Amino acid sequence: MILGIDVSTSITGFAVVGDGQLLHHSMIDLRKHKGVFAKAGALREHITDFFENYQLDQDHDGWGKSKFPIEHIYIEQPFTFFNSGGSSAKTMAILQRFNDIVSWLVYELFEIEPEYILATQARKTAGIRVPRGQKAKEVVLKYILATQARKTAGIRVPRGQKAKEVVLKHLLDTEPAFHIEYTKHGNPVAGSYDKADAIVVAKAGYIVEQQKEDTIAPI
Repeated sequence: MILGIDVSTSITGFAVVGDGQLLHHSMIDLRKHKGVFAKAGALREHITDFFENYQLDQDHDGWGKSKFPIEHIYIEQPFTFFNSGGSSAKTMAILQRFNDIVSWLVYELFEIEPEYILATQARKTAGIRVPRGQKAKEVVLKYILATQARKTAGIRVPRGQKAKEVVLKHLLDTEPAFHIEYTKHGNPVAGSYDKADAIVVAKAGYIVEQQKEDTIAPI
């Protein structure tokens, strides 16, 4: 199984993918914690829950190893260059520092060296194209909602209706694996995009690992 993490000092998203299917998604809001070390302490508890749930044998009260553990961890790599309207050098430095701390936390617990993947590379690997002029995070969220719902048997978009509305309703009615809430203004609540990004990272990680297996598979 693949654990995907979208690291942020505000809200960090997590997703677990197995056999190409989304098995879990969650996020932790770190905005009330001040400083990277306080945030890391809160995040460690969340990561520890993942370790206990996926690496230990739950059928025997946590004794022994899980039959289906997380085998690979993929973390979204922060941008390290300037772009117009982008983050300041200070912000990028803090994010890189926090990313390093999170990397060590997962390695210390799972004893797995995390792989890193840029958001653009993850979206490309997962088959997501961001049209010029549109925000990547909005495109990613719509993609996750659409693809997860359309995999459910029987989904169809009637002529004249908007696909995203039909997909979202179908998903909320039938698929408990992924859901979002909205504000009173109709916008996704905080953390929705972070979970979606983590799902894309995990999905991309799964594809990368499958490609590696295909490359070394005996003829």
